[in-house]
Amino acid sequence: MKLNFQNPHFPNIPDELSELKDFALNIWWTWNPRAQELFKRIDPVLWKEHSQNPISFLRAIPYKKLAKLAKNRDFLNEYKYVSAIFRDYMKDDSVIADKNPLPIAYFCAEYGLHHSLPIYSGGLGFLAGDILKESSDMNIPMVGIGFMYPGGYVRQVIGSDGWQNGTNETIDKDDAPIERVLDENGNHLIVKVPYITPEVYVSVWCVHVGRVNLFLLDTDIDQNDPWDRKINERLYTPDMNQRLRQQIVLGIGGYAVLERLGIKYSILHLNEGHPAFAILERIRFFMENMGLDFESAKEKVRNSTVFTTHTPLMAATDVYDFDELRSYLQEYAKRLNIDLNEIFKLAINPDNPNGFNMTVFALNMSRYKNAVSKKHQEVATGIWKKVLNNEKIDYVTNGVHLSTWMDRELQIEADRLLGSSWRRYQDDEDLWNKFLEESDEILWNIHYQNKVKMMNMIREKVRVKWQKNETDPIVAMAEGVLLDPDVFTIGFARRMTAYKRPYLILEDLERLEKIINNPERPVQIIFAGKAHPADIEGKKIIQRIFNVAKDSRFAGRIAFVEDYNEFVAKHMVRGCDLWLNNPKPPLEACGTSGMKASINGTLHCSVMDGWWIEGYNGKNGFKFGLDISDDIKDANELYDLLENVIVPMYYDDEGLPKKWIDMMKNAISSIAPRFSARRMMKDYINKFYLNIKE
Repeated sequence: MKLNFQNPHFPNIPDELSELKDFALNIWWTWNPRAQELFKRIDPVLWKEHSQNPISFLRAIPYKKLAKLAKNRDFLNEYKYVSAIFRDYMKDDSVIADKNPLPIAYFCAEYGLHHSLPIYSGGLGFLAGDILKESSDMNIPMVGIGFMYPGGYVRQVIGSDGWQNGTNETIDKDDAPIERVLDENGNHLIVKVPYITPEVYVSVWCVHVGRVNLFLLDTDIDQNDPWDRKINERLYTPDMNQRLRQQIVLGIGGYAVLERLGIKYSILHLNEGHPAFAILERIRFFMENMGLDFESAKEKVRNSTVFTTHTPLMAATDVYDFDELRSYLQEYAKRLNIDLNEIFKLAINPDNPNGFNMTVFALNMSRYKNAVSKKHQEVATGIWKKVLNNEKIDYVTNGVHLSTWMDRELQIEADRLLGSSWRRYQDDEDLWNKFLEESDEILWNIHYQNKVKMMNMIREKVRVKWQKNETDPIVAMAEGVLLDPDVFTIGFARRMTAYKRPYLILEDLERLEKIINNPERPVQIIFAGKAHPADIEGKKIIQRIFNVAKDSRFAGRIAFVEDYNEFVAKHMVRGCDLWLNNPKPPLEACGTSGMKASINGTLHCSVMDGWWIEGYNGKNGFKFGLDISDDIKDANELYDLLENVIVPMYYDDEGLPKKWIDMMKNAISSIAPRFSARRMMKDYINKFYLNIKE
């Protein structure tokens, strides 16, 4: 069917500025600084109040103001320039790769694209978002499938006792940068999830990610029973029955949506095991539409499926009771005229055969499977050795979308040093060596301004809470109002869970107090991150950090920033001086926050796990810790490193800290090309996509 969309209504935009609607409805603007500045220029205060959501922002601007801007020569010239680069981008049909791969359907449970569309939880979602953005930049023929989560995004609220509470913010679908997909009659497209009992229906929404479309499924519609409307209410529900139903709808329903839309693809790429039921629907499609028997269809699907695993723990996979799953899929088996046990056999973990394991199912049904770092390949191969049956798990180390995560001023410097076409060749390591020629003064000033912006953002968050009478002075101190941009700043921001060891730097508070309150070389630490709502231990870790932050002996130099999201993350990876990472090896599958920090000149200090084993070269950051983690020994090594190497290097007495700035340049020049999403997508193309034939 021809794709048609219902655009949100913008009653107040004059014809001369009509393309503002196109910018607002395409996530492209989030990685194009000129488009961002254009929105901000309309009304900086209102842009901030609407949290950079272009839909609600444009609806709030009076028509008279926009009409006046349409006659402002400077604004109109900038508007026309942004319009021109957007149109050129959208019509460019060149592929930035050696060959054009077959069409790809990319399935994932979450996507981190922008905080105006909160359908993400953490790193997995932002990786998926960066993959769609880079696929758009490279013009890779890809389509995304995911979920709308209408029940909202759980926002973190820290009580005065330091305990994490959650408030749900329902997504206003009419104010989000999404569009309804319409059927042939102009109605919102509704698709039945095939052959599942009881019957479930989904409505279809679309997010335009540059030249790539992401289709979101939503069960919150009148066609479903009240209990089925809540299937996709929230991401990663702890209710295992509801999670099973989510994954059935995502996989089988997602495939059915693409079929209904007439979108043809040859490669199925599963990001984690959550959408693996798409394999089952693809088998059905080949049996019914190509006349294949079950074994032939199964092999055809397997030969064209790519599976990316992220977990370093067998226990972290989703496992479902066979009888429970049978109740949902019995019609499926009847339709295919197969014994459902033949499907179940593909998902049995030899080490724990008491359930349907989604990761095992995806591993068995994917010819091409990859870990997300070289170290993770070793770990994953060890975990799934009995499942692999002499096949291998390859690896594609994650990368980050440079245009999204790199500071605008640094991108301007890259334009000057590398040439304006550097984005096209951003994975060229020789090209980035030119960044070593960057001026110390320019780089230091850019970093300092980002540090000031970060601290202003933190204070503004506290000010808003204070204005709403939602905080008290002691809590305000713990949330960062006393932070100083002239003080060396360590950042630790990620999911708050035990294996990440957020507490490690707090292991010896007496020693830490001396480091922080050194009168000549003071230090401050900013923490941010959420615990899963069901992770009590993670919440206790946050409480521990928060109570230390409230302790007056640390003089307000330890802060916990509430409600970590993409907006906070961008400020922190650009504004901190040092990015701390200390998980228990080998439990960090990859980790991308350190990449985002490094490409902005924020030096990474990490144990040797995940991507840092590949990234560290002795000149672009710091390492510490043991192969087998010991909290006390690792903490003492970290303190030694801070006291004897890191902090003295930062506080160079001879003006600008030249050695520190040299490491910043080395970090940017060595990390940007090797850990860009461009390099990552070329790896997927060359290792997997081009090996798959029709």
